[in-house]
Amino acid sequence: MFDFVRNNTRVLFFVLLLLIIPSFVFLGVQGYGNLDESGTVVANVGGMKITQAEWDNAHRTQIERMRAQLPNVDVKMLDTPEMRQQTLEALVRDRVMAIAAEKLNFIVTDERLMRQLMEIPQIAALRRPDGTLDIAAYNALLAQQGLTPQGFEANMRRELMLRQVMQGVSGSAHASKAVGDIALDAFLQSREVQVARFDPRDFRAQVNPTEAELEQFYADPANAALFQAPEQADIEYAVLDLDAVRKTIKVSDEELRRYYQENAARFSTPAERRASHILIAAERSAPAAERDKARAKAEELLAEIRRNPGSFEELARKHSQDPGSAANGGDLDFFGRGAMVQPFEEAAFGLKPGETSGIVETDFGFHIIRVTGARGGESKPFEAVRDEIAAEVTRQLAQQRYTEAAEQFSNMVYEQSDTLKPAADKLGLALQTASGVTRTPAPGANGPLGNARFLEELFSDETLRNRRNTEAIEIGPNQLAAARVLKHQPARKIAMAEVKDRVRELLVARQAAALARKEGEARLAAWKAEPAAAAALGAPQAVSRMQSQGLPRPLIEAALRAPAEPLPAWIGVDLGNEGYAVVRVNRIAGRDTPEGAKDGMQAQYVQAWAAAEAEAYYEALKKRFDTEVKVKSAPSGADAAR
Repeated sequence: MFDFVRNNTRVLFFVLLLLIIPSFVFLGVQGYGNLDESGTVVANVGGMKITQAEWDNAHRTQIERMRAQLPNVDVKMLDTPEMRQQTLEALVRDRVMAIAAEKLNFIVTDERLMRQLMEIPQIAALRRPDGTLDIAAYNALLAQQGLTPQGFEANMRRELMLRQVMQGVSGSAHASKAVGDIALDAFLQSREVQVARFDPRDFRAQVNPTEAELEQFYADPANAALFQAPEQADIEYAVLDLDAVRKTIKVSDEELRRYYQENAARFSTPAERRASHILIAAERSAPAAERDKARAKAEELLAEIRRNPGSFEELARKHSQDPGSAANGGDLDFFGRGAMVQPFEEAAFGLKPGETSGIVETDFGFHIIRVTGARGGESKPFEAVRDEIAAEVTRQLAQQRYTEAAEQFSNMVYEQSDTLKPAADKLGLALQTASGVTRTPAPGANGPLGNARFLEELFSDETLRNRRNTEAIEIGPNQLAAARVLKHQPARKIAMAEVKDRVRELLVARQAAALARKEGEARLAAWKAEPAAAAALGAPQAVSRMQSQGLPRPLIEAALRAPAEPLPAWIGVDLGNEGYAVVRVNRIAGRDTPEGAKDGMQAQYVQAWAAAEAEAYYEALKKRFDTEVKVKSAPSGADAAR
């Protein structure tokens, strides 16, 4: 088994990476059942179809979620065939898990759901002192994310149910230390080697290709891609976005003043109070006698304060049962509306600085409140916020009018398909041009020229053959673009005269590498026959996958794959255009374990083992439920934003 693991360490390395790094991102699928089931079927799970429309919708949702989390992320990195394929695989996995959970009769109780919710820090922070959840704050938190409690909890319950399918397998996996040591020994093994390099640069002076050799190299079909000019187009295009719509909007002073008056609260400094209080604790659920006793105590203290107003702080230190403020004489610092329970808030905001309340009853007991300061509540004058209001009103109007403008834009570029000018003139858009545009985004390209879907449509047969406008393509949130090809140049082989210098350079490099390889192979044979003559090899050095000593990766892999018996072992390594190397493996130098990583790597191996067992179980479930994925690879430049 040791030989098998050692000889397949490269495979093991990638398997470990794939298994240790989680690749599945849970995709909310609530509401998929309402999608139109017509259209191309891309997968079947247990007789249930997954359509192209469902796939596109899921991928769009995933992109928007990642945009929200990483606002500066390049969208091109998210809208690739590989990412779309991952989305489809996630949809299939989700459907398999849902069917398995149903067949296995898994459920999630209300108690478990509540425990799971309370493990979310933002929700746990909404817990009241008595342990109950502040429902109003909870609802507000979800509303900020565009969620309802019912929908959020249904998704959470569903996710917990799906987790149960795999927990029995992944949670019970066991990988023995002995097996782990064998795998890790192979992966982390260090070997002492000596290396002789044969660099092509040392042989370039011996190379002088003839004209015939250059012509032959240029004409060789195997080298055709080296001298290929890509398909290119010169284009004209227009972009409709919120900025373009915003430029067409004019708002009168009268409209701005009306908006100011209707939203006066937004342009006021929030009112705040600073207060101190004395709390005599008695929960509302406490027996009546206990609450009566607490009220009586509070009334005694209130009477004392009215006789001697200056005693408030001292009485708070001695008698208040609020551990957070008693030591500070009851001081709660400044707070705004919504920070305190309603009876407390109403009393505090109903007092002027220096005034003391009567007895205020809340769920926590009985309070005596003294307001010690007030600030905020002042309205900003219209002139001070005019520019802010103008920007906000313009933004809102642009958002409202964008839908109408988008429809106009889409219709006009389709109906007047031989020109973009009418649509640009109607909507106040600038017509832009670009030269040398290719089917794939150029490095650093952004906007339409960096959008794979846009470029795919631009180079479609319909657009090129008939010189028609592309359809209006969504290249981002509230962004549409359309283009037309002005000049098209198909892919072509560059003439020999234009690339002769490059042909010579490539052929010289290849012939020099061949000479280096020939010399290296001859030396290897000679040193094997007479090892004592191998003085030209470099000094011994220890190498491993963690410590390459600056040597090429193929050389390191070849040295670590060489048979461990007998030693020393001689191997030759073809490094392609980097030449050739002769390696002598002298001895096995043990593990090269990063400092402090021994226990952690064993734990990672156990996790990888568990993940492998879970993945095998998942594959078995796919077969059990007759899973068929009809699309083996995602189409290039798929529409992830439509």
